[in-house]
Parts: sequence; C-alpha cells; structure tokens
Amino acid sequence: MSKKRKVCVVVTARPSYARVKTALQAIRDHDDLELQLVIAASALLDRYGTVTKVIEQEGFRIDRRVFMVLEGESLVTSAKTTGIGLSELATVFNDLQPDVVVSIADRYETIATSIAAAYMNIPLAHIQGGEVTGSIDEKTRHANTKLADIHLVSCAPAAERVIRMGENPDMVFVTGCPSIDLAREALAKDKGDVASLIAKYTGVGPPVDPSKPYIVVMQHPVTTQYASSREHMRLTLEAVHACGHQALWFWPNVDAGSDGTSSAIRTFRENHPTMNAHFYKNMAPMDFLSLLINSRGIVGNSSVAIRECSYLGVPAVNIGSRQERRDRGRNVIDVPHDRSAIEHAIAKIWNMKDRNHDDIYGTGDAGKKIADVLARVPLTIEKTLQY
Repeated sequence: MSKKRKVCVVVTARPSYARVKTALQAIRDHDDLELQLVIAASALLDRYGTVTKVIEQEGFRIDRRVFMVLEGESLVTSAKTTGIGLSELATVFNDLQPDVVVSIADRYETIATSIAAAYMNIPLAHIQGGEVTGSIDEKTRHANTKLADIHLVSCAPAAERVIRMGENPDMVFVTGCPSIDLAREALAKDKGDVASLIAKYTGVGPPVDPSKPYIVVMQHPVTTQYASSREHMRLTLEAVHACGHQALWFWPNVDAGSDGTSSAIRTFRENHPTMNAHFYKNMAPMDFLSLLINSRGIVGNSSVAIRECSYLGVPAVNIGSRQERRDRGRNVIDVPHDRSAIEHAIAKIWNMKDRNHDDIYGTGDAGKKIADVLARVPLTIEKTLQY
C-alpha cells in the first residue's frame, strides 16, 4: 500500500475558505491524499466572522491555528503580520512535515505561506495564479506564482500568463476555481427560502423583510489607496441609502484601510438610524451564495461579484479599481467612486430582467481536478525559467 501524500492547505481569510472548500473535500476524500488544514490570520478573528466555526461545522478537522494579525490595519501592520505569519508557519510546516503545501490566491499574507514552504524545500502549489487584478494583490499573486512549483489556475488566459512568466507549461493545470463548484451546487439546490436564511444569522441594523427584494453590498479597502478608504465607503453608503432599497451589507476584509472603511459604516449608521440596511460579519459559503442568487444584485468591489456572480448571472456593480483588469463576465457594470455613478448603476441592476451566465472561472468540478493533480503530479522543488 503506497503512502498517502500529505497536502497542507493554509486558509488565511474568510473568502479564502469559500475559494477552496470543494478542493478541501476532494483532498480529504481522495484515496491517495491526506489533508492537513491550517487556519491563520483573520480567519481566526471574531470580528471577521470566525470562519473556524463554519469550517468545523462543515466537517473539517483543523490541524493548526496560526494567530498572526497585528492590530492597526495599516501598511505597517500588514507587513508585520506577514512577517509573523512567515515565522509561525515555518514552525507549523516543521511539525506537520507535509509533502506539498497549498497557497490560495492573492491576499497579502499568503506570501508568508509561499516563502515558508519554498525556503523549507517543500513543494508549493498555488491556486488562482495568473489572474490580473491590481493593488498589492497583483504583486502578491505573481510573487506566489514565482515561488510555486505547481500552478492550479482558474482559466485559460490565466494559464497563458503563468507560462509567459517563465513557468514550466507541464506544471500549469487549468482546473477552474473551486468557488464555482459551490456556485453550481447552490444554483441547483436553491429554493428561494430567504426567510430561513435571514433567521439563521444575527446582525446589526433594521430587521430584514424577506418578502421584499434586496441588494447585497460588500466593499473592501483598496490597499494602494488605503488613505481614501473612508471616503470611498462614504460615497457607497450615500448612494445605497439614496436608492432606498433594502440592503444586506457584509463587513470588509482585514486589509490596510479597513479601519477607515469600518468607521465610515459606523458613523453613517449613527447619523442615519433609519438606513434600510442590515450588517453581517459572515455567513457559511452556501448560505451566502443562496442570498446572492435571490438578490437583485451585488454592489461593492469584492471578487465574488466577478467570479461566482458571473457563473450565477447575478448583476454586479463593481466600484473602483480593486478588480481592475480581472477577467469578467457580462454581469458586471464598472463604475468609479462617484455617488451619482453608483446610484445609476444600482438602478440599472435593480430593474434587470435577464441574467447573463458565464463560465470564465470553471464549470463546477475544480475541487476534484485539483485533488487529482496533487495526487499524481511529480513533486519537485527545482525550477528554472522557461523563456
């Protein structure tokens, strides 16, 4: 009987779990693989929804927890958080002795996972390489690519970019994005029962009327424009409030500038107590997707509007530069940080009759593809440029 490969997946934030959930399931259930799950950074913090509760409720065993987020949510604390993560993850990898480590996407702290694995001569697999976004995410994603040995990309254009960066084409695999697996499942299962979903979660703000239509809002700070995060959020708050539609609003990620984003929300709520918005920290991925499916659309700058919502056909108002140049579907309306432009775009998605579905990021079987690649791909730490 051959030895199972130990696959260590590091999840550092709330959205990263949804991005990799079906891959975790497929790795755990694969005959030739053993899942090691490490939860780190903001995924451990209550103010961002304590993702660990959802993870354990959904049947996963957490092998290690890495507390690494430094208070302050500035450029300095982002750098220091990454440094703490690098130190702590080196210890975790030394304890767990994985055969391969998996790093996810482009959040700033994910570079700690990649550096620790690379410096410890552990083969590194990177999910979602080759995509184009902007901000610090752009640098982090491509730095992860250059440190990685195995590339599990979401779409053909991303694969082309990774290869053009000098990576070995034999180690680049178009698997699709695991988050689309969840979107496909949610679309098949959804019964439109918004009332039970809303009753399941508590939040802050006026009660939600599940019989009435609503929009979903999720806006994060842009790290390269972090000083403007408060003003960016204020403009979105004013636009959503002016439209008067019921809004289900989700708290921002822990990025440089999130203090400004959060304080803008708190101040606006205090000054507008009748604002028709209910605020949530987090939801289980499938519940959140069901909420999106039954909404009139999503407003903000989250990648979920570009990725999952393109597959689901959920209309999206994408604000600002955070998702600049990312491959997108017909569901997206791009607007600047301008109150009038945001209002007009919200009015447009509110009245949309048709929904456009695109499968840019996969067709719903990425988790299994990723597990199969990790089970069979040669594990190596040697690489040279392929120019």
